[in-house]
Parts: sequence; structure tokens; C-alpha cells
Amino acid sequence: MMRSLYSGVSGLKVHQTGMDVIGNNIANVNTVGFKSQRATFSELFYQTTQSASGPNAATSTGGQNAKQIGLGSNVAQISVNIKNEGGSQSTGNDTDLKINGQEFFVIQKGGVEYYTKAGNFTTDGYGNLVTGSGGYVMGYAAERDETTGDFILLTDELRPISLYGEEYMLTSPSQSTTGKITGNIDSADEDFTDDGLGYKTADMYLYDSLGNSYNVQFRIEQDFNSTTGYTLSVNKIFNGTEEITSMAATLTAADGTEGDGIHIDFDPTEGTVVGAENFTLNIYEADDQGDPTANKTPTFPQSIAVDFGDITNYGSDYSIVANRGDGTIDNLGAGKAVGKMISVAIQTDGKIISSYDNGDTLCIGQIAAASFANAAGLEKIGDNLFASTLNSGEANVNDITAFGDDMSSGVLEMSNVDLATEFTNMIVTQRGYQANSRVITTSDTMIEELLNLKR
Repeated sequence: MMRSLYSGVSGLKVHQTGMDVIGNNIANVNTVGFKSQRATFSELFYQTTQSASGPNAATSTGGQNAKQIGLGSNVAQISVNIKNEGGSQSTGNDTDLKINGQEFFVIQKGGVEYYTKAGNFTTDGYGNLVTGSGGYVMGYAAERDETTGDFILLTDELRPISLYGEEYMLTSPSQSTTGKITGNIDSADEDFTDDGLGYKTADMYLYDSLGNSYNVQFRIEQDFNSTTGYTLSVNKIFNGTEEITSMAATLTAADGTEGDGIHIDFDPTEGTVVGAENFTLNIYEADDQGDPTANKTPTFPQSIAVDFGDITNYGSDYSIVANRGDGTIDNLGAGKAVGKMISVAIQTDGKIISSYDNGDTLCIGQIAAASFANAAGLEKIGDNLFASTLNSGEANVNDITAFGDDMSSGVLEMSNVDLATEFTNMIVTQRGYQANSRVITTSDTMIEELLNLKR
């Protein structure tokens, strides 16, 4: 039987495999994170009818090359175009992610670790970040520090990433500990006269340790027969517009004296505070008569260090303001209510930042990335997932910045299939298949002629 017949058959098989690869590439031209493949061929093996011989001076004969007949072709490899990045598609969806580099997202499915370039993620009923087929996106989860209330990344091992886990929906409140009274007291203000109220007020809004909000109303009175001396005391404590009668307060002056009020003196020529410039506001649970000093072991003790050194006594309008916190950028000591999550954002370093309605912004996790010594050695298993192999090497998992790359949120990496290349390869493959079929039909004709010799 003619060897060319089997060579043609092997040629048909490899070109059919090549067309299968091309067809799969074209089918996935719009598949998120798809990496195209390429089939390459090699010679199958040869039948040697005469071995090569070298020149022989003794017999005066030259050397001869070997005589070999090829027996067809075989698929050498089906390689993955793993390094070429697909185009970027902007989606505006915060959970759609794209790795700008050669790394992969780490996915856990059925207890097995896989890898993907497809970042079209969503969330499940427990708030976990997952793939469309239910695989967990892995990274470094966060755990609440019971002392500070902040979240700490657990980098000891990979865990499923949660965006809306129950433990992340609220942040802890904090008690107000500092305050500041600023502005100007106009000694000629009519409210300080007998015809007026006789005093002015300023409200300081505070938080207790449970995050409850209330405001302390300070009362400022002018000393009798004086325009530079004033007494500051607590008038009332409110919850909104309702007075809280179960709370009462005292003021502790800088010298340690505790009472209902403190004295403020101004320099008559400079209009600035002289002497002590701070006091401590002590809030207690009052007794039945409203006396805060009768019960020194209350269920609600609170001390606020108040600075009043910037108050002035100029001849301008009254403008006293009482603010919680010390006025720094972080507003240290201001306190805060319980924070409710209002939004989640994923940064370029993969960190997940949650924002809360009390002003808190906390990192509640970080998405991990995996790198391989030979990423082309990964095995495709479907669902846009890759599995590691002996030839890919083990995954090097870290945060994305450790590899010098970053992530984009609201963007997807699309397929890296080049249709122009695929259509060109399709034409070449079709012609190759057609030519090999002609070898078979021609060989068949030759065999038929051989059989006709007996006629």
C-alpha cells in the first residue's frame, strides 16, 4: 500500500486539528480574558531506505546522503498566546477588574485553586466576590482589631474576599474626648444687659461611647460691673430638641477646682484670654435631683478636654462656636456615631476600601495576584480558568504591587484573538487540508491503475 496514502491521512488529521483550534479562537473572540491558541505541526517520522555513507579514498568513491521517505505530519504543540494582552473594555461596574500585567486572579472552586484573567466578577448572597460560575476570588481578608476598631489585613493565607460581609457593614463608634470654643464675645452685646437674656449660648455636639449623639449647651454670662470677665457654665444637655434630664455636668478648671462654671478673663487692651485657657467638661448621670456630684460612679461618665484660649473680646459681633475635636486634619477626639457602609471601591493595588456614613474609610480586604515562571504552561480547564501544571511552575502569590503592576476597576480585559490572523490561518489551513485530500485521491487512482494491470 502506498505510503503517500497514510501521509495524506496524517496531513488531514493535523489540518483538522489546526482548524479546530482556529474555530475555537474565533468562537471566543468576545470571551472575557480569553487567550488565543496556535497549533503547529512537525514531521511524523521517516523510513530510511539507505543510510548515509562517507567518502572512501581507498575505493575512490564519494560519500552518499541518506535516502529517507517521510511518513506524514503530527501536531507538534498547541500553544497559548498568554502574554499578549487583550483590549480593555470600560464597563463602569465596580466589581469588574483588569490586571495590567502578566499576573492572574486567584480563584478557589470546589476547594481547588485556579487562575484567570477574566475579571467579570459579581457578589453572592453572603457578599463574597465570585466568578460567574461561583468560584471565590481569593486574597487577604480583614479582621477587626478589638482595640482600635480598625480592620487588619490577614496576610498569613489566602481567603475568599468579601465586599459585603456582615462584619464589614458597620464600624465602631467612638466617644468625644476633646473640644474647642472659639470666636468673639462682644461686651456691648445687648443680650448681656438687664434688658436682654443676660447671657449667650453655644452648643457643642458630642458622641458617647455607644455612638449616641447629644449636644451640650454652654452658657456665657458677663460679670457684674465688668466687661472683661465672664462665667462659662453648662446650661442644658439636649438630644436633638429634647432636654436630657438624666445627664448633668460640671466643669473642672485648670487648677483642679470642680464646680458649676469657670471664670474667663480678657486683657482689657489686647482683648485676648489671660490666665488659664482650658477646662474639663465632666458629664455624669445625674441623681433624682439633677445633681451630678452626688453620684461619682455613674453608668455614663465622660470627660472632654476643652480649649478656649482663642476666644477674643473685641468690639465686633458675638460669634462663639463650640466644636468637638481638636481641629486637626483627623479631627482627633471628635468622636463619631456608628458607621453604616455606603460604598465600596477597589483601588489599583487591589485593596478594597469601604466608606461609611460617619466618615470612616477602612480597608476590608485586598485581592491577590499570581505569577508563574512559565505561564504558557498553564492548562485551560474551561470557565475562563487555568490550572497550574508541572511545566508552569508553582504560583507566586502576592499583592499586585509586589510584581510592579496594578489593577483597574470598572474595566475588563477582552479576548486577545486577532480576527485578521485567524482568517488568514483559516485560508492556509483549508488549502493544506485540500492538498492532503488530493494526495489521498491521487494515491487511490495510482492503486487503481496498479490493480488494472491484471486485465
